[in-house]
Amino acid sequence: MNIFKRLYDYREMLKTSIKKDIGGKYKNSFLGVLWSFVNPLLQILVYAIIFPLIMKSDIENYVVFMVCGLIPWNYFSTVINRSSFTMIENGNIIKKVYFPREILPISVVTSETVTFLISSILILLFTFGYGLGITINIVFYPLVLVVQYVMLLGISLIVSSVTVYFRDLQHFIGVLLQLFFYATPIVYAVDVIPANFRWILKFNPMTYIIEGYRDIFWGQTAPDISTLLIVLVIGIVLCIVGYLIFNKLQKRFAEEL
Repeated sequence: MNIFKRLYDYREMLKTSIKKDIGGKYKNSFLGVLWSFVNPLLQILVYAIIFPLIMKSDIENYVVFMVCGLIPWNYFSTVINRSSFTMIENGNIIKKVYFPREILPISVVTSETVTFLISSILILLFTFGYGLGITINIVFYPLVLVVQYVMLLGISLIVSSVTVYFRDLQHFIGVLLQLFFYATPIVYAVDVIPANFRWILKFNPMTYIIEGYRDIFWGQTAPDISTLLIVLVIGIVLCIVGYLIFNKLQKRFAEEL
């Protein structure tokens, strides 16, 4: 429970770090926060051309289908990438000032969650643009977001601490995320994968998170609560394991940095 007490004692620093992270992301940028829309829109444009037109995808309202997977994926991959170098990026502060080091990965996850919330407006725009609208099932959106947040927090604690000792992990994560992208049903439906390979998707937690968002906005139904709760439990376990790893490794952060 010490971690919660430390975070509470340094809550103002945590708030400041999150605000700085959000504000600094688009500092001196002409478009500013609009990049939260521009970047995913460009990706959506590419995939909207390739899959429905070139690869002849017959999924109804494919653009909405794809947006419901691509935007949550961008949230996931951005958090993992940024977490991998947050300690190294803040090495000077770590060496000079004491504060709970956990603040750094928590700030990354939380600030990117704010960006994701802004980007989620795109999902709504495409949903209305294709005549689907929204239903009462949107009340499940916070649940799916919480599940993804908890899972990302656990992964970030692990990645941010281990990278301090193994710098090559930063580059490996980039390659791994590219492979992971195609092992996640973002631009394709689960049922197009041959049955003997579907086990890969079943053991991929992001499958259930993306399907959760997709059920709400594209399928207009309630997500599978039982699978989301299982992923939430996995996320909590990751947080516990991640904290234990982080707490053990942080003792030599200043020396390594």
